[in-house]
Amino acid sequence: MGNPVAKGLRVGAADALSLNRWWGPVSSPTVPLIVQKFGGTSVANAERIHRAARRAIRAKLEGKQVVLVVSAMGHTTDELLKLAGEVSADPPKRELDMLLTTGEQVSIALMAMAIHAAGHEAISLTGAQLGLLTDSVHTRARIQRISRERIDRELAAGRIVIVAGFQGIDAGGEITTLGRGASDTTAAALASVLGAEICEIYTDVDGVYTTDPRLVPQARKIDRISYDTMLEMAAAGAAVMHSRAIEFGKKYRVPIHVRSSLTDAPGTLIMTETKGMEDAAVQGVTLKQDLASITLAGVPNRPGMAARIFSAIAAKNVLVDDIVQNVYDDGRQANLTFSVSAADLAEAKRICADLVREMNLSGMSVDDGVAKVSAIGVGMRTASGVASTMFSALAEGGVNIHNISTSEIVLSCLVRREDGPRALQLVHDAFGLHVAP
Repeated sequence: MGNPVAKGLRVGAADALSLNRWWGPVSSPTVPLIVQKFGGTSVANAERIHRAARRAIRAKLEGKQVVLVVSAMGHTTDELLKLAGEVSADPPKRELDMLLTTGEQVSIALMAMAIHAAGHEAISLTGAQLGLLTDSVHTRARIQRISRERIDRELAAGRIVIVAGFQGIDAGGEITTLGRGASDTTAAALASVLGAEICEIYTDVDGVYTTDPRLVPQARKIDRISYDTMLEMAAAGAAVMHSRAIEFGKKYRVPIHVRSSLTDAPGTLIMTETKGMEDAAVQGVTLKQDLASITLAGVPNRPGMAARIFSAIAAKNVLVDDIVQNVYDDGRQANLTFSVSAADLAEAKRICADLVREMNLSGMSVDDGVAKVSAIGVGMRTASGVASTMFSALAEGGVNIHNISTSEIVLSCLVRREDGPRALQLVHDAFGLHVAP
């Protein structure tokens, strides 16, 4: 299966020497294994739990070992967050993790009951019971190791193993969560560790679309998409998949099948890039609406200033989106603008206010009404005219561009939040994404 240290996992040399203890051979290598993940809407009520259970049982009857990863039911996580907000204006992150993991504990137990009721053996495991070890960053932890001992034992006993998504435990025994939507990451990590033939992500949509079909009705389902394109789409706002899950799939070449839990129709296969995927310069467009922009004015334009600023931000685990620097005063000073999610804005403002005082900067300004529209596709590596097509479409639609950022397969524009949905429609139309290639 190769080196089990996945991209982004912080595993030291001492840990690497003992990885075989944690990531040993599968219990029955001749039996194919499949990982199925069911999102909140797919287990929202008893009927849907039974439907998901039947899918797992069907795979077992086909001769596969089956591991299920289950999210909290329906809107449980949102309801728990709302309740936390009613109790405390600024709840401690450790206690948020303690609270939010209860949602998955309910759903895994109910799923096990449904499988037992159908006459098959199953067992539910929390992240701690499984041995999913993370770092200690509450609400945004990263997986460090997964113990195989318990899961191998249960699979060898012929049981369907049901794992709580989104959660783990740190070295000190504290419960942690991996971030919103990270049950996908749990599933992909398990699929990688166990050498699964495929990781199936069941959700309330029937695959990955060229854009959000709720905002652009002409959006088209994509049959196959590369890991790189899907990774960038997820990072740029596509909510259908968690970006760290795609990293695991890419690292270990585990195909990820995103499909509907309500039908048996094929969905979208996220897989290794093939030549045909480059035929279209742009495969999808995304919109990230929950952004805010912060500008630090009067930053001395000399080595080390940007490092000092973003080291302070990183120390508080605030994720930065785009960064733009404008130099003035004959190159002596600069305005440094970056964007963060709305959820991180309060923390980012506190950090920047301290930096303004400590570094004697001119000031700080905040714009909490911005959005980012992005065009994404591996074909952009060799195609020309992508930028002109996108900029022309936005200009003709009367959408002003505030900032521009680019990478090898992504072109992004920061716009006013109220212009975001219209910008998404304009860019989608400009690249003709409603037409199948």
